[in-house]
Amino acid sequence: MKKKKIVALFLLFTLNLGNAFAQTVPDQKETLKTTMLVNDYFMKKYADCTTPTYVGKLRSSNLWTRAVYYEGLMELHKIYPREDYYDYAYTWASFHKWSPRYGNTTRNADDQCCGQTYIDLYNICPSPEKIKNIKITMDMLVNTPQNDDWSWIDAIQMGMPILAKLGNTYKEQKYFNKMWDMYSYSRNKHGVNGLYNAKEGLWWRDKDFVPPYKEPNGANCYWSRGNGWVYAALVRVMNEIPTNETHRQDYMNDFLAMSKALKKCQREDGFWNASLLDPSNFGGKETSGTSLFVYGMAWGINNGYLNRAEYLPIVVKAWNAMVKDAVHPNGFLGYVQGTGKEPKDGQPVTYDHAPDFEDYGIGCFILAGTEVYKLK
Repeated sequence: MKKKKIVALFLLFTLNLGNAFAQTVPDQKETLKTTMLVNDYFMKKYADCTTPTYVGKLRSSNLWTRAVYYEGLMELHKIYPREDYYDYAYTWASFHKWSPRYGNTTRNADDQCCGQTYIDLYNICPSPEKIKNIKITMDMLVNTPQNDDWSWIDAIQMGMPILAKLGNTYKEQKYFNKMWDMYSYSRNKHGVNGLYNAKEGLWWRDKDFVPPYKEPNGANCYWSRGNGWVYAALVRVMNEIPTNETHRQDYMNDFLAMSKALKKCQREDGFWNASLLDPSNFGGKETSGTSLFVYGMAWGINNGYLNRAEYLPIVVKAWNAMVKDAVHPNGFLGYVQGTGKEPKDGQPVTYDHAPDFEDYGIGCFILAGTEVYKLK
């Protein structure tokens, strides 16, 4: 009996030690060092930020993939305001005349995404030319009745935070109202009954993936990065809107439900699969979705919305896995799925394979790093 008691105590001690280790916050200096390494890799490789991208064809560098990178850069600048970070973003925005891709009449959120950085730069040093064009573009949305522009969930991250930032900058409710109208349309109406499945707390990428579409294992198809875009958008919106904003609790409810759902499908190694509920469908480590989930969960912990004891082990496990398994010595980021809209797209996803566009994956990772850095 005595021997059994000793064994039980040893096992309990080991379990508690494991739990304590799992909740150890990553070293702040090392987190910043790794985040800067990945960012500096990008800035060195793309030293001329005005150069168009070339993947099959030339595209101006204010496209959505690059705009997501600048979202990360501006968050990094907030915690470590290096002058060359600001200059890099300012040069890029100025070169594009502080305009959405394809001009002020675009309703495509992918083309508007760059406006998030324009507004951030404006708020650092206000001058009318920085914000004029993105305001005109989003005022067009506000002043017209259509609410169905965000027919794919990626668009929620590309466009929704712009309306939140404008509402905060100008203290005008009309931007918050339009933001809710467009978000709720995507949530509740696109694809007949909406792209959000409240029962499972996850989102279909667009109407093509709403049932009867199923994954090979019979589960619903929830694409990792697509859900990551929505999760990040909710964070970026709640960072901007007032605590008493009419629909803040609605956004929070969706954030909490998604957090619960995402917690359930984390891989043993800390990553998430490209297909959240079917690891057999192009399963394996995937960095971009994982980064967005880390970003959101770390933000939730930092702001007191997610239970620290419950979610910190998930964040730490995922961050440590990415640092150990995805970050190359020179800052290149592995296991990033290329562009697409479902698990089979952008393959292969491996340690050494470069995706067609590497900017958005780096932006997602930097967003994650900045929130992990704030953990205490």
